Amino acid sequence: MFENLSQKLDKAFKTLKGQGKITEINVATTVKEIRKALIDADVNYKVAKTVTDAIKEKALDREVLISVSPGQLFVKITHEELSGLMGGEKVDINLKGDPSILLIAGLQGSGKTTFSGKLAAYIKKQGKNVLLVAGDVYRPAAIDQLKVLGEQVGVEVYAEPENKKPVQIALNALDYAKKNNKKVVIVDTAGRLAVDEEMMEEIAQVKKAINPSETLFVVDSMTGQDAVNTAKAFNDRINFDGVVLTKLDGDTRGGAALSIRTVVEKPIKFISTGEKMDALDVFYPERMASRILGMGDVISLVERAQQVFDEEEAKKLNQKLRKNQFNFEDFLGQIQQIKKMGSIKDLMGMIPGMGKMMKDVELDDDAFKPIEAIIFSMTKEERENPDLINGSRRARIARGSGTSIQQVNNLMKQFEDMRKMMKTMNKMQGKGLPPNMKQMMRR
Repeated sequence: MFENLSQKLDKAFKTLKGQGKITEINVATTVKEIRKALIDADVNYKVAKTVTDAIKEKALDREVLISVSPGQLFVKITHEELSGLMGGEKVDINLKGDPSILLIAGLQGSGKTTFSGKLAAYIKKQGKNVLLVAGDVYRPAAIDQLKVLGEQVGVEVYAEPENKKPVQIALNALDYAKKNNKKVVIVDTAGRLAVDEEMMEEIAQVKKAINPSETLFVVDSMTGQDAVNTAKAFNDRINFDGVVLTKLDGDTRGGAALSIRTVVEKPIKFISTGEKMDALDVFYPERMASRILGMGDVISLVERAQQVFDEEEAKKLNQKLRKNQFNFEDFLGQIQQIKKMGSIKDLMGMIPGMGKMMKDVELDDDAFKPIEAIIFSMTKEERENPDLINGSRRARIARGSGTSIQQVNNLMKQFEDMRKMMKTMNKMQGKGLPPNMKQMMRR
């Protein structure tokens, strides 16, 4: 996400590194590079010019503190402007009403139906009874897709396969929701291959009929500036309340995220990455600005971890670590939890500085598969007591997992190194810092 933009902005800031002060000349050079980076990322030209003009004005107007270098100050100003460009503060969805009605709109292929499933899962976690409505009567298998997603997240789907009138389907779904104590109704509507009058009129009629508390426009980030133009066309007709950016984990330059807020004057409310039903994040402009500038997003990383890690399991694991009883069953459990948090590349980008370090490293989400295969090829006894795994057992495990003995040996060594480190940490917690560490701290 935003890799190219991040690298080009970092290159722009390097022109100020080692400089003792901010001058009109070095500011002009840096601002020019920032503007070029934004335009290359498919940011609207007027938006790019407005934000870089603001950066230039603020940079020339500020005194550089002794403890802050010109480069650091420029990063801070750029962070402020990027955050403001994307809205400044997060905006929640409106769940007022009984039931709350959420209307989902967008072009075909933008990811509306997948997002509807993700949103249902997100709201269900808040303890609300959700109903998904299959309002796409044109796309083949759209109803079946929504039913599959509904089953995955444990949410009921209302559908009328024989009915080809979206307005009537939506109204019937609302009656059903009221009778069955559904607190939130999410209406997935039909998309088209391009903006056309028939499509606009239909979605406008659906909105007028059901009077939703929230209308969300779903846009494919990979379409770049076209996404912004489409958003404007939709907003002029149906006046939506917020934007959802999908496919931000793909090969996208990020221009839509940076331009869309300014052009349509509506907040970005969610970002969607991947196909997993939990791969949905609330949009925080300040956090996104930090990630674009390579500053990471530790808060979002912690929040994802809190969503997938069980508190009781964490306590049990902590006790095992203290007793040095960590085994392959525990290791496998941790891998499964990490995989639930999202793509490895996305998670790495949330760690400050890690994005730059890993820019040339291929991070495949299948990287855990050989490790899992090796562990699954162990017997339950071997997983619970790794010390049993001798040479002949390693050969058997390699054959069973389709890996080499060297791969098994490497995993065993890494596992042992990790256990030794945990043992050392436990000793340090029990006895305090070792003498040499205490001496270092006194200095």
